[in-house]
Amino acid sequence: MAFRDGDGWVMCSCGHKHWGLHGAAGLLLIRLDMPEPHVLLQLRAEWSHSGGTWGIPGGALKMGEDAVGAALRESHEEAGVPADYVRVLETSVLDLGFWSYTTVLAIADDYFEPVAMDLESAALEWVPMSAVQDRDLHPGFGRAWADLRALLENQLRD
Repeated sequence: MAFRDGDGWVMCSCGHKHWGLHGAAGLLLIRLDMPEPHVLLQLRAEWSHSGGTWGIPGGALKMGEDAVGAALRESHEEAGVPADYVRVLETSVLDLGFWSYTTVLAIADDYFEPVAMDLESAALEWVPMSAVQDRDLHPGFGRAWADLRALLENQLRD
């Protein structure tokens, strides 16, 4: 894997490491054209951090890049998500002071088939919202899923 601006680990005082020298962002994309809403999940490659778990496409922010732009760029690089099919609803930020992760919640306005565009994606699937928690989730995404799902559901009610 070639390293780019922003790639690298930030060490936490509690011993955890976080990817992205300038923070990181991911895209939680939902489809509404089915009887039940589906979200796009990525099975992380075994060699990656927390490999073999399911999460959302995303990655490190480049210097000066905003989180929405980074999430759209990373989701295109990892899953072939066409940015012009994405309507951003809101963002949710986990801010640790020295590092942050932004989840960009969005709707896919048109259907597209996700395609693994790089080696970081072992698989990509549209998963019913009710079945997400049944997957072996990336630890960070797993901790955030209930709150993120509630945010999505609130957006859909509005």
